[in-house]
Amino acid sequence: MSLPDIKSNAQDKMGKTLESLKTDLQKIRTGRAHPGILDQVSVDYYGSPVPISQVANVSVLDARTLSVQAWEKGMAPKIEKAIRESDLGLNPSAQGDLLRIPMPALTEERRRDLSKIARHAGEEAKVAIRNLRRDANEQAKKLLKDKDISEDDDRRSQDDVQKLTDRFVAEIDKLIQAKEADIMAV
Repeated sequence: MSLPDIKSNAQDKMGKTLESLKTDLQKIRTGRAHPGILDQVSVDYYGSPVPISQVANVSVLDARTLSVQAWEKGMAPKIEKAIRESDLGLNPSAQGDLLRIPMPALTEERRRDLSKIARHAGEEAKVAIRNLRRDANEQAKKLLKDKDISEDDDRRSQDDVQKLTDRFVAEIDKLIQAKEADIMAV
């Protein structure tokens, strides 16, 4: 493996870590209706659990209300039950085959808890980024030890990987700040 390969590999993995963090942050509820909130809720569909998005159309009616339209007649009660039993604290109301899900307003204490959860997810992502930096530097050290590269190349590689790490950590900080502002907005 060459130095450019090591750097591009580290960059790809850091990018995937950032995408994973974005996905995790989307699951944190901010009080506004967002179809992604129901992504982790599974419904029993002919004996196997499937995500709601595979058996119904989830859409936003207004800023605080989601609607779920089941594709099959008998699925609405099952979807309603799955949403009630999820740990999201949502209470859907059925109107025929259409489910309306109002988003309850968040309390100040709950907002602080969600903010802590977001910060924790950010810290985990930073740790993952730093681990990737360490792995890339170890791979470069191995090349140096095997005399495939010079000490200058190793130093330059470490500097490049550190710049990459700093860029991704700054991006994580921006994401967390934006999410906290979103959560704390009343």
